[in-house]
Amino acid sequence: MKSDEVFEFFRRLAEDNPSPTTELESANPYQLLVAVVLSAQATDASVNLATKPLFEHVKTPQGMVDLGEERLREAIKTIGLFNTKARNVIALSHALIEKYGGGVPRTREQLQELPGVGRKTANVVLNTAFGEETFAVDTHVFRVCNRTGLAPGKNVDEVEAKLEKIVPQPFRRDAHHWLILHGRYTCKARLPECWRCPVIDLCRYKPKTPPPEERLKASAARTARPRSSAARTAKARTASTPKANRSRSRPSRLP
Repeated sequence: MKSDEVFEFFRRLAEDNPSPTTELESANPYQLLVAVVLSAQATDASVNLATKPLFEHVKTPQGMVDLGEERLREAIKTIGLFNTKARNVIALSHALIEKYGGGVPRTREQLQELPGVGRKTANVVLNTAFGEETFAVDTHVFRVCNRTGLAPGKNVDEVEAKLEKIVPQPFRRDAHHWLILHGRYTCKARLPECWRCPVIDLCRYKPKTPPPEERLKASAARTARPRSSAARTAKARTASTPKANRSRSRPSRLP
């Protein structure tokens, strides 16, 4: 996309949703960090179901260490990979206590040194907890950037680098939230809902998905068509088969 198209792309997303934010529920940077670690290969909704009762009692790294790995596993057992995630959360909680006095560091390098924390998780925490202009590229952001032509790339690092380069002010701080929400609710993986997309004319995706009523009409039209070619072929074969001789031959009379 050209720079003026990129600006218009984000202007429309901002107009549609002026105050985007993560859908992960948390009350402080530590809880956000834990929630993002737990969200790997899981939905935000499933994480929120598990962390709502957990975060009522655990608000700090020390509280998590006191809870212990076994009880943490029980609390998050509905989330995928809960054994590994529980181990990482306990380990990163110990690290936060020992290295940062129980606080959450504010640099990407320090965050990525924590167990279970990768670049995407670090970017989410820096952006959402501390207001940094970072671009966390998850599966939704990756899909939207490639499908629309906004910031195509072969991997998440390429997409992040392109977003870093092209996203203008005043959209940089909230850009990744707009892209995540757009991919989650409009530009869906299986069937993008193009008919209600605010950036449909800027998007490079072809063909555009028509509205549900048009798809229903098209489906009805296909159903109402004459018999399929397979049915016509079967009928033709039946017609070309010689009919059996219905007359029964009479036995010759004995002399």
